[in-house]
Amino acid sequence: MTADDIRVTGGATGVPGHGGRRHRAVVVGGGLAGVTSALQLAEAGLDVTLLEGRPRLGGLAFSFRRGELTVDNGQHVYLRCCTAYRWFLDRVDGAHLAPVQPRLDVPVLDVGHPGGARLGRLRRDALPVPLHLARSLATYPHLSPGERASVARAALALKKLDPADPALDGIDFGTWLGRHGQSARTVEALWDLVGVATLNAVAPHASMGLAAKVFKTGLLSENGAADIGWAHVPLGHLHDTLARKALDALGVRTELRTKAERITRGDDGRWSVRLPGETLEADTVVLAVPQREAHALLPEGALDDPDRLLDIGTAPILNVHVVYDRKVLRRPFFTAIGSPVQWVFDRTESSGLTGPGQYLAISQSAAQDEIDEPVAVLRERYLPELERLLPAARGAGVRDVFVTRERTATFAPTPGVGRLRPGARTRAPGLHLAGAWTATGWPATMEGAVRSGFSAAGAALSALGRHYDHPLQEAA
Repeated sequence: MTADDIRVTGGATGVPGHGGRRHRAVVVGGGLAGVTSALQLAEAGLDVTLLEGRPRLGGLAFSFRRGELTVDNGQHVYLRCCTAYRWFLDRVDGAHLAPVQPRLDVPVLDVGHPGGARLGRLRRDALPVPLHLARSLATYPHLSPGERASVARAALALKKLDPADPALDGIDFGTWLGRHGQSARTVEALWDLVGVATLNAVAPHASMGLAAKVFKTGLLSENGAADIGWAHVPLGHLHDTLARKALDALGVRTELRTKAERITRGDDGRWSVRLPGETLEADTVVLAVPQREAHALLPEGALDDPDRLLDIGTAPILNVHVVYDRKVLRRPFFTAIGSPVQWVFDRTESSGLTGPGQYLAISQSAAQDEIDEPVAVLRERYLPELERLLPAARGAGVRDVFVTRERTATFAPTPGVGRLRPGARTRAPGLHLAGAWTATGWPATMEGAVRSGFSAAGAALSALGRHYDHPLQEAA
C-alpha cells in the first residue's frame, strides 16, 4: 500500500492541503498522548494514521489476560482536578466506568506504632480551601499536634509558590520540607504518602516544582480537586477498546504491531515515515513515544540539543497481585505507613474474578530497590505484610501471587528535569512531540499524557494555518 491509498472512511469534513487534497497526519505512538493527538487532528478534518508497535493501544496503562482474570499492568488513579484525562474519558464514552469518589477519603493504616495498629483518614469536607482539610488534619492520629500545626504552616507556604518558577525545579522537595519544619515522621505519614504515588519519587529525589504542582493543584486549588477516581473496568477497555472505537468513528487508520523505522523531510516540505514494507507521506507528524524512542527517530536539527532527551531518567513501578480464597478487605483501597506496603486496591470486580475469593493489587511506586527481585522474594516479603495489615488475611488461602513490573513506568521527576523537557514544537516544521515526558508542567501522569496530546495537536494545526479550539479552553 502507498500513502495515496489511505482514505478516510467516516467522520470529519475535508481540509484542503497540497493540491486541494486533505492534509495528512501520522501519529507515532498509541498511548494516551498519541490517541489524544490523533483524535484532535481527525476532528479537525485531517487524514490521520496512528502507528503503535504493541498489539494494543494504551501505552503503559493497559490490561492483559491471566487465566480467568483481566489484569491491569498497574494500578492507575486520577484526581478530580485532572481535567484533561476526564475529557479523554468523556470523549471515549468511558467516564461512567471510572467514577470519582464523592469526597476525598483515604484510609491510612499505621502498623508500626508501638501501641498497635491505628487507622486514620485523610478526608475533606464541604468547607472552602484550605479549611476543607482542616478537620481531617486536626484529628489525623498519625501526627502529633505540633506536627499537624507544622503541616498547616507548610501548606500555607506552598500555596504562595508558582510551580512554573524555574528556581523551584532546581531544588528537591525534601530540602524544601526540611526548611519548612517538616519532621521525618511528617514526611512519611503525609507528604510522601501522597507524593510517592503521584510523583513516583520520595521527597529528596523529586523536583520541588513538580511537587508544588501536585500539592497546590490537588490539595489547595479547589474543594474537591483531590477526590480520587479509578477504573471499575479493565484499563484496556477504556484505553484500547473504547479509544479504538472513537478513532474508528473519525476514520483514523490505526496500525498495531507497526513501528516507525525512520522519519525524513523531503525538499517539498512533506514528511515520509518509513515502516516495514511501506512509506507513509504526511504534512505533519506527531512523535508520541518515550523519550529514548523519540531521540532515535528525530531527524538531525529537529532539536537544539537532542541528547538532553537521554538525560531524562526513568523510574519504575512494581505491582504485587494476590488472589485470596475469601474476602479479606472491606474497603476499595487503603494506604499504609510503618510497612513496606504503599497502596492496596481491591481489583476483584474489575478483573472479572468469580466465586468467593478476592483479588488485591499492591502498588509500589519508586520501586528501584525491588523492581528486579524474584517473585519468590516478593511473595515472602508482602504476604506477611498483608496479614499484618489485614487480620482477615491471616489463615486465608492464597490462590495466586504474581508480579507486574514497569521498569520505565514514568520519567524520573528529579530536580532539574524541567529544563530537559521539550515543548511540543520542534525546529523541524511539521514535526511535533507528545508524551507525559514533554513540557506539560505535570509529572508523569495520565493527565500529563493527555495534555501533551492537546499541545502537539494544537501545534500541528497552527503550523498548517488551522485554528485550534483547545478542549480545556486554555491557550494551546
